[in-house]
Amino acid sequence: MKNQTKLRRLTRGAMIGAIYVALTFIANTFGLASGAIQIRLSEALCVLPVFFPEAVTGLWLGCFLANLLTGCAPMDIIFGSVATLIGAYGTLKLKSHPYLLYLPPVISNAIIVPIVLKFTYGLGDAWWYLVFTVAVGEIISCVFLGSILSRIIKRHNLK
Repeated sequence: MKNQTKLRRLTRGAMIGAIYVALTFIANTFGLASGAIQIRLSEALCVLPVFFPEAVTGLWLGCFLANLLTGCAPMDIIFGSVATLIGAYGTLKLKSHPYLLYLPPVISNAIIVPIVLKFTYGLGDAWWYLVFTVAVGEIISCVFLGSILSRIIKRHNLK
């Protein structure tokens, strides 16, 4: 029974990672997965650690693979994935605070991703502009879409 639980969690984490990759590819098709203005649909999944702790690892791996497979620069692959890992872990730690749990992914990405955009891709945009655009994209994905996903999981008792 204990091995079944471990296998179930491992499988769920892998599925979350795969869904993250798929959603990033969809956003990438519309030019929304990277750049100064990005709305990664996949970041809505950052709410999942509230329900499934194994989602932290799945989100990190999914972001790593999505960045790798969509042709991001090595520094983006590493630090973009770290931003998602920090955000997902923060969400897990704040799961008992329903109004704060959306903040870690927004904050971690708003701090880390603009650094990557500026120094890896050489975007000449002003620092605060990049912070603002990344934060707005994360708010759309994590807060708006993530809260919808959270309500669906609660309503249908999918935990």
